[in-house]
Amino acid sequence: MRIKAKNLLLIAISIFILIGSIAAFLFLGDTPMKKLYLSEVQTELDKSIVSHETFKEEDIANLPLPVQLYFRNCGYIGKEKMSNAKLVWADVNFKMNPDNPWSKIKYEQYNFVSEPARLAYIYATIFDIIPFDGRDKYLNGQGNMLAKLKTITLFDVSGSEMNVSAAVTYLSEALLVPACALQPYISWETIDQTHAKATLEYKGVKAEGLFTFNNNGEFIKFETDDRYMDTDNGTAKKTKWTVVATNYIEKDGLKLPSRLKAIWNLPSGDYEYFDGTLKDIVYNNPTVKVP
Repeated sequence: MRIKAKNLLLIAISIFILIGSIAAFLFLGDTPMKKLYLSEVQTELDKSIVSHETFKEEDIANLPLPVQLYFRNCGYIGKEKMSNAKLVWADVNFKMNPDNPWSKIKYEQYNFVSEPARLAYIYATIFDIIPFDGRDKYLNGQGNMLAKLKTITLFDVSGSEMNVSAAVTYLSEALLVPACALQPYISWETIDQTHAKATLEYKGVKAEGLFTFNNNGEFIKFETDDRYMDTDNGTAKKTKWTVVATNYIEKDGLKLPSRLKAIWNLPSGDYEYFDGTLKDIVYNNPTVKVP
């Protein structure tokens, strides 16, 4: 009986050590993906030059009237132009497909101005148990979505469809980092008093979308037909995509939307898959801590 009890004790200890090792592998420390993301962000920050110039009326004179109103009413005239921005998200709900329940994810991103670039870090769980993380990148005109469970690659998506999708995502956020709206890679077309069309052309990739504004000059919606959605058969198809911005708040004299939703407008009905609270936007970041 003593030998059997001893063997059971050894088995229990071994299982405990195995579980502890798995937990340490999955949960402890910065992952290779997080380190990659931070390293890429720092590389772009090192190239990001803050001019300390301010937004002036002459900067926006040639923009469509609703975009001009956005700059004025949201407080950007007289404020320092940004060369980059860190978008700090909280309470982000996410759906992997229309039939899935909502799950919580952690999400942060950096957008860059002089050359259009966007880097985002996502931390999520599978079945609310197994953690994995990913990096969404738009850089040098190319898009890439990479996700890993520690060192195991779950998916790595790139190619022409991803390039266009990443460009249009960047375009949808141009007014959150409004120095982007003044760059030569974005052109504007007046539609009417509450709508303006924007087109991004960079490195041979073109993407466009329609911005909608309310009577207060607040950007409330972005719509495009240029974003690709993965289909069940492993291909990507252009599908109407909408971003909705609501709940404007004031921070440091600027009016900012505090809630954004991303929605696929499918023939069968809208598939809302991202619902996040934009907690803060920090402009002109000098550095990040790279492990």
